[in-house]
Amino acid sequence: MGRRKVEIKRIEKKSSRQVTFSKRRNGLIEKARQLSILCESSIAVLVVSGSGKLYNSSSGDNMSKIIDRYEIQHADELKVLDLEEKTRNYLPHKELLDIVQRKLEEPVDNVSVDSLMSMEEQLETALSVTRAKKTELMMDDLKSLQETEKLLREENQFLASQMGMKTILVTEGVGGMSSGNSSGNKIPETLPLLK
Repeated sequence: MGRRKVEIKRIEKKSSRQVTFSKRRNGLIEKARQLSILCESSIAVLVVSGSGKLYNSSSGDNMSKIIDRYEIQHADELKVLDLEEKTRNYLPHKELLDIVQRKLEEPVDNVSVDSLMSMEEQLETALSVTRAKKTELMMDDLKSLQETEKLLREENQFLASQMGMKTILVTEGVGGMSSGNSSGNKIPETLPLLK
């Protein structure tokens, strides 16, 4: 009897669902282990069952090293996503400033605490988005300046090495000329051969 194609949908029977979960979880972990060995890679597998039980496995490095590396590489992305999610829920900066201006012109008695708290939260989010953008622009400028500095240092080293070679050549040329003429009016040795 051959394998039959399994329709991918939720298994209604709880015992069958548990058996399938266990078998497929073990198969997934085995495939991850094989991939790690074949490709010399670090792999982490996290599985949470329907009942909330956590299963984990790692190959190559230990789980904490893999997760730390993931967090380091994706920290900026997570911050940006968090800020983008927050800003989607709030008004653009210009509209927010207009509302604040209008509220400040109104008597304070007419403003509720909830609306003030909401405005404060929106202003803080707008400020954090602005600071994040400012930081991003400053980091880009810093990288550009560091690259320029690196190029200038390399050019400086190249020019210094050329200057060193010219100094050696000039020194050798001066030394060669001065050694031939150092005895005053003495005729170089090659001249008698010409007579």
